[in-house]
Amino acid sequence: QVQLVESGGGLVQAGGSLRVSCAASGRPFSTYSMGWFRQAPGKGREFVAVISDSGGRTYYANSVKGRFAISRDNARNTVYLQMNSLKPEDTAVYYCAGRLGGPAFKSADFGSWGQGTQVTVSS
Repeated sequence: QVQLVESGGGLVQAGGSLRVSCAASGRPFSTYSMGWFRQAPGKGREFVAVISDSGGRTYYANSVKGRFAISRDNARNTVYLQMNSLKPEDTAVYYCAGRLGGPAFKSADFGSWGQGTQVTVSS
């Protein structure tokens, strides 16, 4: 299992940008596909984006496509989520997750999770 720690959350105005980061340790980071999920108050955990172990493949939820970008720096054992044109409905706790194998889209397919970082978008 890989240990994951998110950072970079905070308060931002609608239309603004924010980048959250996830630092990994404990296992070879470059062998994991990495995903971002979010959970808003009263809602279930929602898929946001995923990236393959090499970074060659990325996939996004329709709700964030064109606004968010996932990337990774395997040399730094870090995955990022760049969030642009933020909307109030993006407000949630954002979690990073890792799995061995290719990209997946369900939270149950990811075995390693961070503690989450709060992102709040004001209107």
